[in-house]
Amino acid sequence: MDPATGARRSFAVPVALFFAALFVVYGTHVPFMPVWLNWRGLSPGEISIIIATPLFLRLFVTPVIAMAADREEAHRRYLIILAWLSLGFVLALAASVSFGGILLFATLLMLCNSTIMPLIETIAVNGMRHRGLDYGRMRLWGSLSFVGSSFAGGVVMNAFGGGAGVWLVAFGCALTVIAGHFLPAQDRFDAPMKPSLPLWRGEALRDLLKQRDFRYFLVAAGLAISAHAAFFTFGILIWERQGLSAAWSGSLWAIGVFAEVLLFSISGYVIRRFGAARLIALGAAASIVRWLVMALNPPLAVLLPLQVLHGLTYGATHIGAIHFIHDTVDRDKQGTAQALYATISSGVAMGCATLIAGWAYASGGSMSYLAMTGISMISLAAGLCSSSRERASCLPSPR
Repeated sequence: MDPATGARRSFAVPVALFFAALFVVYGTHVPFMPVWLNWRGLSPGEISIIIATPLFLRLFVTPVIAMAADREEAHRRYLIILAWLSLGFVLALAASVSFGGILLFATLLMLCNSTIMPLIETIAVNGMRHRGLDYGRMRLWGSLSFVGSSFAGGVVMNAFGGGAGVWLVAFGCALTVIAGHFLPAQDRFDAPMKPSLPLWRGEALRDLLKQRDFRYFLVAAGLAISAHAAFFTFGILIWERQGLSAAWSGSLWAIGVFAEVLLFSISGYVIRRFGAARLIALGAAASIVRWLVMALNPPLAVLLPLQVLHGLTYGATHIGAIHFIHDTVDRDKQGTAQALYATISSGVAMGCATLIAGWAYASGGSMSYLAMTGISMISLAAGLCSSSRERASCLPSPR
């Protein structure tokens, strides 16, 4: 093995393993934390408050931490600190019995854990830029881990009951701590960053939001991701109403994630073929088709190809977003940009879409997907604006 290949592998393997460890947390928290909260005796209203609160608070926490990591070029150090805090908070959560204590520690857990994501994304993009690595081939291990931990967690929950839910999350947090310490030290390939204004003045945040193309990007990618809210929250319940078994529901979930993994595995070719902005627009267009048909309670034969579209509705949007930030955002602002994308797509926009989906589901079951179709249409409009500007920027300038 030549030295260059060895150096790339020594970077890519720990990053891929960290994605896998982090997604053990997500793959157990998403399906099983509500089960544990119900086991603790909380009402549906209390459970919804606990799940939704960190989604909105991310707006005030994640970008601030990411800006600090950008300023100090210390994404790995901040990531490890947050991983240790997550482990501490999940253990405190396991010992909590009152609604107030559970709300506090569940919120702190998810604020810390969700803020890790833009930091590891920034580290991965740094490797993509300077080492010629394929981001998608590192990230796909997270998706595979999500599927594996969800299935394994289901077996554990069947064997030990709802009380095991929080310990599954704790196991994922412990893996994340271990994997974090194996991440490579952060490289500094470029010249030192110029001094910036104090953190509280939010220079990087303001600079990004002043850019029209970046605002189009946030709307397009953020809404395309958040339009999955009805599926993530009520998808299995809707399939149960249709009479699908738990086995088929799990299989349909797996099909969607494997389609996402397939796209990640060829993401280098796909991004060269379509470009970042057009890939986001493609994800939004696929979302319109997917959610519109899902609203009609389609039979299993139609659900199978609809789940394959997950590779576009989520996978293409996310790959496009990562490459858009890589291609258009200055190095010293990339962590902030990643945090903004994560905060909008999986935070504020997802929280609002979840509330909308809940109201629509209570009113008409699968009709909640019509609301997601409307969100996807707005995403597509913004994506087309961003794509047209991307194509214009590629035209040769007049001589």
